[in-house]
Amino acid sequence: MAHSDSGGRSQSPPLSNADRRAARHRRLRNLSGTVLSLALTLLGLLLVTFIIGRVMPIDPVLKVVGDRATQAQYDAAYRAMGLDQPLYIQFAGYIRDVLSGDFGRSISTGQMVIDDIKRVFPATLELATLGTFIGVFVGVPLGVIAAARRGGLIDQIARVVALVGYSMPIFWLGLMGLLVFYGILGWVGGPGRQSIIYDGMVPSVTGLILVDSLLAGDWPAFKDAFSHIILPASLLGYFSLAYISRMTRSFMLEQLSAEYITTARVKGLSERAVIWRHAFRNIAIPLVTVIALSFGSLLEGSVLTEIIFSWPGLGQYITKSLLAGDMNAVLGGTIVVGTSFIALNLLSDLLYRVLDPRSK
Repeated sequence: MAHSDSGGRSQSPPLSNADRRAARHRRLRNLSGTVLSLALTLLGLLLVTFIIGRVMPIDPVLKVVGDRATQAQYDAAYRAMGLDQPLYIQFAGYIRDVLSGDFGRSISTGQMVIDDIKRVFPATLELATLGTFIGVFVGVPLGVIAAARRGGLIDQIARVVALVGYSMPIFWLGLMGLLVFYGILGWVGGPGRQSIIYDGMVPSVTGLILVDSLLAGDWPAFKDAFSHIILPASLLGYFSLAYISRMTRSFMLEQLSAEYITTARVKGLSERAVIWRHAFRNIAIPLVTVIALSFGSLLEGSVLTEIIFSWPGLGQYITKSLLAGDMNAVLGGTIVVGTSFIALNLLSDLLYRVLDPRSK
């Protein structure tokens, strides 16, 4: 039974040893389930990419030895690549190589695929991160205000913004953005990550040009890099805020119709306090998952944006490799994108458990 302390406040009785063991067992079971789900998802990703590599109408041996190789050279390369082994042995070796970070050698660049990915992934990460920031800092307030003023002008604007964001082709918006803001107005930098005069001028520490230029104190390089990234990041951010604002509005409408909101209003709390201190606090937890999924979508879906803006990121790398029939590079990039999605889902699940004690 609960008892009161000297101040008259009710306190819960201390947990018994059995309750503590049950809580530990529950946390361990949840953790085991999460790890198992993560392992199965990763295994499924590897299985899919392995099958794709085997069913594609591209002979990996010919890509290595060339069309003019003799039959003896072809057979030797075929055996050296382990393609004469049963599929289950090939798959086991494929898992071993991937887990060790060995995606093979890129035919296009002549470099190890993992080294190519280390070179191009920071560009995609920087672009997707800035796009997500734009989507969050615009989409969340827009969704909250739209829900608070349901049926009003801002709500109608939010609906139109979300509708256009979901239906407008990204390549068309990108081309129009370049034409207007770069070609006509000259407000932003052109295609590419930076101007030629700044190429290689900033020491690479993180691979993120905005961060590296700040660390170096090179403000002209930072300004130039920002002028190049702001348009493609805004384009991705627009699609992100369309999704985030719609989900935020939906979450807020559910909370604003709850009884505790009515009680808070009856008690005389200001509308601002009701919306931001009570309703928004309760949607913060599911909103974390929405933002994480949005970030993962930008990492994956930046292919067209990178092509339009000649952005030297992972999406452009995968596309060029696919056109060249470089399957090692294609599959390596695909695994990195898929693994990023898995990691973001795991992170959002962990944050959910930390922010919401009831889920433990």
